[in-house]
Amino acid sequence: MSDSDSLDESPPSLLGRLLFGSGLAALALRNLTNLDGRIAYAEAKDVPLADKLVPTSSGLLLGGSLGIGLWKLPKLSTASIATFFIGVTPVMHDFWAVDEESYDEELTSFLQNLVLLGAAIAFFKRAQQN
Repeated sequence: MSDSDSLDESPPSLLGRLLFGSGLAALALRNLTNLDGRIAYAEAKDVPLADKLVPTSSGLLLGGSLGIGLWKLPKLSTASIATFFIGVTPVMHDFWAVDEESYDEELTSFLQNLVLLGAAIAFFKRAQQN
């Protein structure tokens, strides 16, 4: 059966939503409780307006994670999360542009973010069915 043949319009698994949403909420809260450090890291990566973009993007992540967990405004919630990862991942985890000492850590973070982006896209597709 293809994706288009699916007639299940129920929300995705509660456990899956809670695991995904709570993990992302924890990341967002870590960002928001260490704004100075996160802003400094973003500035070191030459992010313009880091003092505005870091809290804004962390807010997108927090709002989206809560929305997915509760399955409220799921299209907006998943789009918020996808926007966060699309914007943040190539800028903050540019493994191709760092020294050898930072390469492995940045590559791992880049790949983890790609996995999370993939999950957000899967949740978005499911949200479109509702």
